[in-house]
Amino acid sequence: MAVAFTFPGQGSQAVGMGKDLADAFPESRKIFEEVDDALGENLSKLIWEGPEETLTLTANAQPALMAVSLAAIRALESRGFSLKDKVAYVAGHSLGEYSALAAAGFVSVADAARLLRIRGNAMQAAVPAGEGAMAAIIGLEQADVEAACAEAAKGSVCQIANDNGGGQLVISGARAAVELAAKLCTEKGAKRALMLQVSAPFHSALMTPAAEIMREALAGVTKNAPSVPVVSNVSVTPSSDPDAIARRLVEQVTGRVRWRETVEWFGANGVATLYEVGAGKVLSGLARRINREIATGAVGTAADVEAALAALA
Repeated sequence: MAVAFTFPGQGSQAVGMGKDLADAFPESRKIFEEVDDALGENLSKLIWEGPEETLTLTANAQPALMAVSLAAIRALESRGFSLKDKVAYVAGHSLGEYSALAAAGFVSVADAARLLRIRGNAMQAAVPAGEGAMAAIIGLEQADVEAACAEAAKGSVCQIANDNGGGQLVISGARAAVELAAKLCTEKGAKRALMLQVSAPFHSALMTPAAEIMREALAGVTKNAPSVPVVSNVSVTPSSDPDAIARRLVEQVTGRVRWRETVEWFGANGVATLYEVGAGKVLSGLARRINREIATGAVGTAADVEAALAALA
């Protein structure tokens, strides 16, 4: 039975993440140095020392999370692990798709860091502060959430941004429309409708200016066929074609993160174990709620690396 590696997205960041890896593995420390050099700043210091409010900024959190994920991959590889030989598929949640692609060699670590800095800045700049919003809707059928979004939009933008599974959907768009949709979802029977503390309405049509910036940015980097097929957020299909992958990364900026379907696709295609590579265990928790038959593991610390190596030997 196959193994897949998944890579976390924004919200998994925490001050101090990856320090254990950098201390234990010179190859992991080198990843943080590469990212610092690519960005021309000491992002590692921010990752390991904070402050948290600065690390949480979109333009910092995105390359920071990628750095931790790649540090974990390099730790595994330093002990003889081969992604190509041991892993059938990779996928990442939103920005985590860039981590997955960098792990599989689609782009260099330096280019991934620069792309994510551009992506973070572009997403932040796409909508003036306060004009967009996101909300988590818990315990309501997708059709009902879509109906609430359509009713609330009234000519503006309100749509499902993330289908995370386990009865959790995230909506995104213009603030007034999202607030109204959240209220309508509660009236339709949602267990909870919680406004999220985010800086922009990610994965909505309001991100179109950012998508155009990413189209240009991706055109300017060297792209290789990944060593492992990457399951796309927006299409939930695996691909190794560089041009198709780049197109999907552009579509991802405004498109829905179809994570529930991604985990279901893994289960339907022979994946028995999902490892979450990088900071936190958010994706592991989601996977268990989506498909309890798939085993989960995490690779975010030196101890995790040793355990994964033993399990995957």
